[in-house]
Amino acid sequence: MTSKNTLYLSAAFAGALSIATAATAQTTAPTAADPAAAAPTTAAPAAPAANPTVGGVAMDATKPIAVNAAAAPNLSTLVAAVKAAGLATTLSGPGPFTVFAPTNDAFTRLAPGTVDRLLKPENKATLAKVLTYHVVPGTITFADLKERAKASGGKVVLTTVEGEPLTLDVSETAVQLTDVNGNKSFIETPDVKQSNGVVHVVNGVVLPTL
Repeated sequence: MTSKNTLYLSAAFAGALSIATAATAQTTAPTAADPAAAAPTTAAPAAPAANPTVGGVAMDATKPIAVNAAAAPNLSTLVAAVKAAGLATTLSGPGPFTVFAPTNDAFTRLAPGTVDRLLKPENKATLAKVLTYHVVPGTITFADLKERAKASGGKVVLTTVEGEPLTLDVSETAVQLTDVNGNKSFIETPDVKQSNGVVHVVNGVVLPTL
């Protein structure tokens, strides 16, 4: 796994990003018979948006990234990789972190045998390099990405914990990730809130220079 030739992402795979809007609470006007009718009324605050589920499992915004990821059945390969790389404690720490989390299906798009090789103890440093390329310091939401993209022609370049840039093409409805090798993937589930940051679930594995 020394170049982008080890990765074969399906060119036709371009999942769309759905954006859920929170329903706002409404109040009814008091009747004329109500003694409080003349008093001004204020609307109740909007209910907070529910945290997205991942793999059909609820994600607890009061728990850290490592704990929530371990509960999501479609992130089991990522969780195994994080443990093998010795990063579970880091992702349970205070952070904050923004993690682009590849699904199990995303890992199957790597060349056959790649995951098994990366999980071997002798490849721990390389595995850590790949995983930290999926992590950016701070909490960066989808709204943050859109705001940054407005000022930069639709593109946002993030510096990962691994040290190399990750380029995001941001529209109103989708975010495409492009790694330093030109491989592309998309965010499937954005803004999964964590106690120590935010997770965006992605459909491909991005690779640094190896």
